[in-house]
Amino acid sequence: MNSQAFSLQPFPDTNSPPNLQITGTLTRQAQTLYIRYALSGDLSKIAIAAPSDIPTRQHELWQETCFEFFLGQQDSDRYWEFNLSPSGDWNVYRFDGYRRGMQEETALTKLPFDVEVQPETLSLSLELNLQAIASNEQPLDVAITAVVKSQKGEVTYWALAHSGSEADFHRRDSFILQV
Repeated sequence: MNSQAFSLQPFPDTNSPPNLQITGTLTRQAQTLYIRYALSGDLSKIAIAAPSDIPTRQHELWQETCFEFFLGQQDSDRYWEFNLSPSGDWNVYRFDGYRRGMQEETALTKLPFDVEVQPETLSLSLELNLQAIASNEQPLDVAITAVVKSQKGEVTYWALAHSGSEADFHRRDSFILQV
């Protein structure tokens, strides 16, 4: 089992809400990936989507508060983008290369995850079977990211690493974890 703790950082020069933190853990056990996010701080200042009665696949979740991660095959340009809304809505996109060939990943037909909201912490946990997109024990490069939208409409971009002059979660040099 490969378990790693993480802490996301806001893109430099952005006005992120004070005292906000995004931490979590990433674990891989054979063909199962576990990821847990914890958004901590004054959540009254954050726009958090209400729970959906029937969570579904939705587009453009990244325009609101959204937890994301990217999985890339080692020694390949191919990667996947996972979008997880606090509402329970989700999507997964497959790319052939840097922002090329974007399409919904139809091998994944549902993406159930748990969301718990308390006054100062929002937790999101996902257990993902990788069998549909990766061969057994195939090493994967990972980028963990989040988009946080304030109640005032200001958006901040959070990641393990920001390697460019603009916030860009698709840059492979920001896929800095390996599982």
